[in-house]
Amino acid sequence: MCVCVSVLAVRNPIEIAKLPKWSCAIIRPPRDGGIRYRGLTQEQIRNVQILPVDYEIEYICRGNRVIVGPKVRKCLPNGTWTDITLHSRCRKYSLLYLQPTCKKKLYIGALFPMSGGWPGGQACLPSAQMALDLVNNRTDILPDYELELIYYDSMCDPGESTKLLYDLLYTEPIKTVLMPGCSSVSTLVAEAARMWNLIVLSYGSSSPALSNRNRFPTFFRTHPSATLHNPTRVRLFQKWKWTKIATIQQTTEVFTSTLDDLEQRVKEAGIEISVRQSFLTDPAVAVKNLKRQDARIIVGLFYETEARKVFCEVFKEKLYGKKYVWFLIGWYADNWFKIKDPSINCTIENMTEAVEGHVTTEIVMLNPETVRGASNLTSQEFLGALMNRLGGKNPEETGGFQEAPLAYDAVWALALALNKTVAPLKAKGRRLEDFNYNNHDITAEIYRALNTSSFEGVSGHVVFDAQGSRMAMTLIEQLQGGSYKKIGYYDSSQKNLSWFGNDVWIGAGPPADSTIVIEEFRYLSQKLFAAVSVFAGLGILLGIVCLTFNIYNSNVRYIQNSQPYLNNMTAVGCMMALAAVFPLGIDGHHIHRSQFTVVCQFRLWLLGLGFSLAYGSMFTKIWWVHNLFTKKEEKKEKRKHLEPWKLYATVGVLLAIDVLSLMIWQIVDPLHITVEKFTREAPKGDLDVLIQPLLEHCTSEKMNTWLGVVYGYKGLLLLLGIFLAYETKSVSTEKINDHRAVGMAIYNVAVLCIITAPVTMILTSQQDASFAFAALAIVFSVYITLVVLFVPKMRRLITRGEWQSEQQDTLKTGSSTNNNDEEKSRQLERENRELQKIIQEKEQRVSELRNQLVERQALRNRRRPSSGTNQNHSNPSPPSSQPDPKSLLPPPGYPNPADSKISRNHCHNSQIPLLYK
Repeated sequence: MCVCVSVLAVRNPIEIAKLPKWSCAIIRPPRDGGIRYRGLTQEQIRNVQILPVDYEIEYICRGNRVIVGPKVRKCLPNGTWTDITLHSRCRKYSLLYLQPTCKKKLYIGALFPMSGGWPGGQACLPSAQMALDLVNNRTDILPDYELELIYYDSMCDPGESTKLLYDLLYTEPIKTVLMPGCSSVSTLVAEAARMWNLIVLSYGSSSPALSNRNRFPTFFRTHPSATLHNPTRVRLFQKWKWTKIATIQQTTEVFTSTLDDLEQRVKEAGIEISVRQSFLTDPAVAVKNLKRQDARIIVGLFYETEARKVFCEVFKEKLYGKKYVWFLIGWYADNWFKIKDPSINCTIENMTEAVEGHVTTEIVMLNPETVRGASNLTSQEFLGALMNRLGGKNPEETGGFQEAPLAYDAVWALALALNKTVAPLKAKGRRLEDFNYNNHDITAEIYRALNTSSFEGVSGHVVFDAQGSRMAMTLIEQLQGGSYKKIGYYDSSQKNLSWFGNDVWIGAGPPADSTIVIEEFRYLSQKLFAAVSVFAGLGILLGIVCLTFNIYNSNVRYIQNSQPYLNNMTAVGCMMALAAVFPLGIDGHHIHRSQFTVVCQFRLWLLGLGFSLAYGSMFTKIWWVHNLFTKKEEKKEKRKHLEPWKLYATVGVLLAIDVLSLMIWQIVDPLHITVEKFTREAPKGDLDVLIQPLLEHCTSEKMNTWLGVVYGYKGLLLLLGIFLAYETKSVSTEKINDHRAVGMAIYNVAVLCIITAPVTMILTSQQDASFAFAALAIVFSVYITLVVLFVPKMRRLITRGEWQSEQQDTLKTGSSTNNNDEEKSRQLERENRELQKIIQEKEQRVSELRNQLVERQALRNRRRPSSGTNQNHSNPSPPSSQPDPKSLLPPPGYPNPADSKISRNHCHNSQIPLLYK
């Protein structure tokens, strides 16, 4: 162990050479003075030969003299004493050197956490003692007073601090000011201090809750509020374009209030806190929840000891690397993650790997400029003096080293404030030494002086806001390669970000705030669309050919008897239905989304009207055929005369129903674009992205209701059409000579529609299958309809040549011939009906005569046996000589001679004209 030699133990220079290599050299006592050995009795001093490291000695002067220079020195591990370059002398009392016995002491009660969650007292206590020494040696600051520090180790524990606060308050001497450290301890002390009229000046409290003047009316702090980190964090979120963050906090008031403030600020900035986790002692569950909920940008609020627990769990859950960024508090020791902690089971290598790349936001606690402040020291000179006072300890292993300038400036702020109160109190006839816990006036003067403080300290410009909090800039650092590097500053008052541009990332740049989701629209297969479009185009050409053929041959009797105008409507409807195939296949691949609504309207109207024209005209034919030719015999004569306008009116009614229903649909619930989202898909490769498939649909708010109405109405028409086609399959009529072909077309259209409609509703999420079913059903229905209706007519006219003879007759006689033929046809039909009535009357007469003949024949047969019996008695004859009357009747199928005779007498066959044409 490195040791120091007592001043009294070594008297001879020869003995100095015999000292160990790392022993301290002899320090001569000042002239007219001596050395006081703390904690040793006179007997121990006479017997001791060596002193341990960190042992302190104190200079004392004899008589009316005072120490000029360091009063206390400490043995350092390197074998020297602290402040060895500064000489200590005993001087006579003068205006420059005051006699210590004449100074009145003012006591400061302090709580320095030497251990616990934040062991900041390890560096803050020496820093405060160094400031007290300088203040007490100044003649222009509190010349009649000496500040003395009475301190305890709070261990950053509110429970322990309660006991220590009691000892400070109820143990002499009276304390003028209290100086706590941790936020949890400061909350306890500041809330109780008002009852004893005590000013509280904290050097290490960052809890936003302490800014509440109603709750803590006498509280000041040289450590800025933790909420000062939040504007910096929000600015960094905006810089790196993050809109979603997660938080994990230790459940203490300081972190809870800080997080509440952060939540309000990010909400104003349009940033979402997607995950919010907290823990009391064990962060394992909270870290697992962060992993499960895909947290990427994580703000951690906890003390240093809990930080090691958190990042041990982070390493286990692999919640680090190029996909993640952690934001931590910047006041941890620089090597906090390398300190061995028995409460975790992770190695230093594990911790180093887990914390790499994290970002810290830290209040600027050391003035970056070379400025001599109130203590006449620059920030670098202060650090040198502090390192000398710490005895060469590693700053990274010393808790509170970063906050040491704040403790130093806290003592100077208190000294300057107390110095400022001397004159006002003297004017009131009071003195600082008159302070007691019931004296409110002196407290008010100290409060007023602190509230107006403004000076340059080693931590920067010291000034307090209305809540007693320090105002300062924020330092931004990043852990790069195991050490912290400054990457920027942020001034929240000026909203100015000074960026160095030396930030380093594990990946190509700042990670995304969540898994990158790439929206990818699903479009129809262009090969499928092209193939179906070709078939639709050919179908439209076929429809044009059929329509042209029907119009060109409209004067041919065979075409006229097929109701050509209805066939024209069918052809037009088929072409409109085929035209609907093109908008069915058009999507965002072809047009802008803003134009997609128009395409939806085209789909609906073309398909609806095309179906109404094509199927409605065929349904009209089959309806009237069934209506006229399948009725009872007594009503048939009155309804066989079919007028064309009735056919057109039926089609018009069906078309009007569709137009009206579509108009109501579009007015009440118009179609619009909706986007369907599917399950996210992970692409191949180690990419932090997911593919979000999207599909555009034409829909309305009550789409299912409207489809139900339309499909129900159309379905009933299809079923009724099938029924009517079946009922009229054996009917033969020249007025609508193609009704059997119409029935066959209705069969095919109905089957395809009934199958396709529900299938397309099921396959709406599969754009290729849905389009294929719908488009091919339309194409096949149209092709079947056109081929069944028009191809047989073309074949008959071409093979039989009817179109040529009819056309030649038309060219010779003109249009009047057609009118005459129609009149003749009507006249012949009327004559035919009259002749049919005559024939029926004649047939009834013939039937009556036959009945009479049968009766007469039966009467004759009854008479013959009676006369034959008499003859047999007189003239018997062989039985075979009398033939049977029935045997005289002709065989079946041959005319009866008697009937022929009657017919010749009563019917004039020569007068019966030809009844049928």
